[in-house]
Amino acid sequence: MNNRLNITLHDKEFKNPLIAASGSFGFGKEYNELYPIDCWGGISSKGLTLHGREGNPGIRITETPAGIMNSVGLQNPGVRAFIDEELPWMKQHDTVILANLGGHSTEDYLTGVEWLNDSDIDILELNISCPNVKSGGMAFGLKAEVAHEIVSQVRKVCRKPLMVKLSPNAENIIDMAKACQDAGADSISLVNTFKALAIDIRRRKPVFENVYAGLSGKAIKPIALRMVHEVCKNVSIPVIGMGGITTAEDVIEFMMAGCTAVQVATGNFTHPMLGQELPLQLLQLMDELKIEHINDIKGII
Repeated sequence: MNNRLNITLHDKEFKNPLIAASGSFGFGKEYNELYPIDCWGGISSKGLTLHGREGNPGIRITETPAGIMNSVGLQNPGVRAFIDEELPWMKQHDTVILANLGGHSTEDYLTGVEWLNDSDIDILELNISCPNVKSGGMAFGLKAEVAHEIVSQVRKVCRKPLMVKLSPNAENIIDMAKACQDAGADSISLVNTFKALAIDIRRRKPVFENVYAGLSGKAIKPIALRMVHEVCKNVSIPVIGMGGITTAEDVIEFMMAGCTAVQVATGNFTHPMLGQELPLQLLQLMDELKIEHINDIKGII
């Protein structure tokens, strides 16, 4: 890919600032049947837990007027199966590999990190949106002090570059980002999905068995962009933005807000060829706007 798009993050060379977001791309095999997945600068794995999970029962995804809601429930094969069965295939492709790790206890996180330390992943993306079973189900990523504690514990054992993925449902997104930076995060990615509700009026019940689900897509972009901008102004580590990115214009906006790179999630469902098309569209828009290199616009807003 044209070197006008290349970036460096954690001493890793990305051919472009585009990363396929966790939860939207599996491990890349299905999309590789449509186009070469090394079009992406990086790929973040399906959300992993220490042991495999079957995910939530019932409906898992429903469409909204400007996005989707999901309650997949972290269906995944587990960290060990990822390392043994999925990662070797992913490493055959010329793209940076991020492993997205979730957990429901500190012990789960630490064991998962230790296993991933010895793997060939490039970056560990820590998902702190998971509910902490020892704290009544409250997510690790809602209160800054709780997030600081889990990130600090992970930092002590993690030998990979550590990216922490933030939830927009946090009490204060700026305090949350600062807490993660202070705890040793190398970078921050945001935002994860917004807590939302859908109701089936004919069944007179919530659409999802868990009642609430995560909202993503174009509907959240203006709010996500605001949160990303706030965080970029208040931390000194790289920020990777996401939230409703489907066009080259969206990418430019997030880069202008201060992002080092961006992640694309829901767009992969609505536009299955987006990973192949977006880098080319980005170059065309850069020509139109007279942008020589993508880094030239970083943080100008």
